[in-house]
Amino acid sequence: MSRQQRSPRRGPGSGAQSGAQSGAQSGVRRSALGLGPQPVPPAGQAASAQAASAPVLILDALGKKCPIPIIMLADRIGEVRVGQTVEVLADDPAAKTDLPAWCALKSHEFVRTAALPAGWSFLVRRSY
Repeated sequence: MSRQQRSPRRGPGSGAQSGAQSGAQSGVRRSALGLGPQPVPPAGQAASAQAASAPVLILDALGKKCPIPIIMLADRIGEVRVGQTVEVLADDPAAKTDLPAWCALKSHEFVRTAALPAGWSFLVRRSY
């Protein structure tokens, strides 16, 4: 391998933090899992970005045990367009690990978890 084919060495201080800073300056940020760049919305569009995360479909899996919430999501995520979100309501503690793991396995974006009085709300964005 010649010197031109080798990747450049990075010195101290050139880790993920400096990459995130340069990415934010260029209008692109890295996802938390390092799955690729994501566009950074301009300052005035933060509210519209939240509105875009409003679920198009809500799946009520309250009272259902694993793996039913995952099966419900897998069966119905195709009903929403790419980029739209599905909210899954579940009270089985296994869903807190199962839903993010399923999203990673199937390459969908796991957006957030929110606590409910009885269970949790999980938001998933369809990626393909």
